[in-house]
Amino acid sequence: CMWLLLPIMVWNWFLANKLPRAYATEIFDHNIPSFIANGENIFRAIVFILPLLMPLRIETQTQKLGLGLYLAGTLIYFLSWLAQIYFPQSAWSLSAFGFLAPAYTPLIWLTGIGLIGSALYFPAPYRSWMYIVTSIVFIGFHLSHATTVYLRNL
Repeated sequence: CMWLLLPIMVWNWFLANKLPRAYATEIFDHNIPSFIANGENIFRAIVFILPLLMPLRIETQTQKLGLGLYLAGTLIYFLSWLAQIYFPQSAWSLSAFGFLAPAYTPLIWLTGIGLIGSALYFPAPYRSWMYIVTSIVFIGFHLSHATTVYLRNL
């Protein structure tokens, strides 16, 4: 399932510097409580490492649903970035819902990956819900981080 992360990583790498100033690393990461920053980084690592261990198979109905969620979620995630890049002063982009969209929309494509990656390459007691719950915790920390930045920039 690691291949599913590549479009996201490439998108982020090429376009992060096009986002409004509030998203710049030196501003976005400034004075974030260590509990939030550490939790976000730990769970981000888990969420991005686990797909390396999951085979990419689209055979079952659940995996097909996962692919649909992944594709729709990726599109919504990309659109949330494009709104910030091309319309940074719009009511949407300046609202909490719009500003935080790049932080909460990954839950859709991460859930898709979770449904696709229903097993690991090695025998282990693993189920899709484990990745999905881990993703929810990551998004919780990520959203707390983004909300801190949003409230600071009001």
